[in-house]
This record gives sequence, structure tokens and C-alpha cells, in this order.
Amino acid sequence: MLDNFNTWKEFLANRLQDAESSGIDQQTIQTLAHEVGDYLAENVSAKNPEEEVLKELWNAASEEEQQAIANSMVKLIKKSN
Repeated sequence: MLDNFNTWKEFLANRLQDAESSGIDQQTIQTLAHEVGDYLAENVSAKNPEEEVLKELWNAASEEEQQAIANSMVKLIKKSN
């Protein structure tokens, strides 16, 4: 992950734009966001306080709540651009 949360959001925004430009539908993007969240929570150490909060929320959440977190991150990234 990237050290700065804003840089991380920019990185995600670029990947989201690439996915949408490639014709990937919203449901698939949300599913992929959930899979990325799982991977990051299990395999990557948080590099900043924001990532630490997200990781703790993810680990405390049910599967349904994790999907809501992933969907919210996608929305956050879209609103940031």
C-alpha cells in the first residue's frame, strides 16, 4: 500500500477509471473491491492511521458489512474525482 492516504485514493481512482473505461460493470467493481479488501486486511500492514482504521473495521465486520465498506470506498473514490 502507499504511505499517504491521499496518494492511495488517487491510485484507486486511477484503477477505478481504468476498470470503467474497460467496460467492467459496477457489480463486478464492487465484488473486486471486496476481494481487494480481504487481501489487504490479511496480507498488508497499515502504513498510516486511516489504513489502520479501515483494517480494524474490516476485521470486525461481517461479510455483509465488509461489502458495505468496499462499496463505500468505491463511492468515496468516485466523489474524490
